[in-house]
Amino acid sequence: MVNVVDDTLQGRYAALQAERQRTWSATQLAGNARQRQILVDRFDPTAIVQSGDTLPDFSFAEVDDGSLSLTGLVAQAPVLLIFFRFAGCPACNIALSYYAEHLYPALSKLGVSIVALSPQRADRLVEIKKRHQLPFWVASDHDNGLGRHIGIAFEPDDRPTPPPAGWIGEVTGTSSWELPQPTILLVGAGREVRWVHVSPDWLDRPEASDIVREVEAATGVRRAA
Repeated sequence: MVNVVDDTLQGRYAALQAERQRTWSATQLAGNARQRQILVDRFDPTAIVQSGDTLPDFSFAEVDDGSLSLTGLVAQAPVLLIFFRFAGCPACNIALSYYAEHLYPALSKLGVSIVALSPQRADRLVEIKKRHQLPFWVASDHDNGLGRHIGIAFEPDDRPTPPPAGWIGEVTGTSSWELPQPTILLVGAGREVRWVHVSPDWLDRPEASDIVREVEAATGVRRAA
C-alpha cells in the first residue's frame, strides 16, 4: 500500500517508489530505472511538435461519449490533452487521479477542457475512468496516431521474442509494444499547438500548479481571484 505524506504529484511518486523499493527485486528496480534513464537520455526536444504547429484533425474514441474530433474539441476554447500509457499503469493512475483533484477544477475556471489519451482500446480504458471517477474525457488515440505525429511514441528497449503472456500489446489490445511518453499538450483554435511538455521519465510529470501557470500564459486568461 502506497502511503503518501507529501500530497503533490512528486510526493505521490516518491511514495510509489518507496513502496517499490520495499517490495520489488533489485533486478526489477534496476530495469525500471534503466528504461526511464534511456528515454531521458534519448529525448530530443527539437524532434517533437512545437508551439505554433498546426495539428491534423485527429479523432478519438471516448469511453462514454463516442467519437471526439480535435476540431470539435477546440471549437469554443482550448483543450488540454494528457497522454498516458494504459489503464493499468500505476504511474498513470497516480497522475490522472491527481490531475482530477488538482488540475481539473482550475482549468474548468479557465474554460479549458481536458482529454486523457492512451493508445489502449476504449473498452479497456473504461476501468481507469470509473476507478477514479475522472471528471474529464478519457479516450483512445487509435494506433498512437496523434502520439506518433507529435513525436512521443516509443517502444521499450527490452522486448522479449516471442512476447510473453500479459505483454503490453495484449494489455492495450493494440498488438504493439508502442506507447506514448507522458505528455501535456495544449491545443487552441485552428488546432494550433499552444504549449507542450513531455516527460521521458514517467515518474517526473508536471504539478497541476505548473500546468495552470503555463495554460494561463499561453491563453492570456487568468482565473478569477
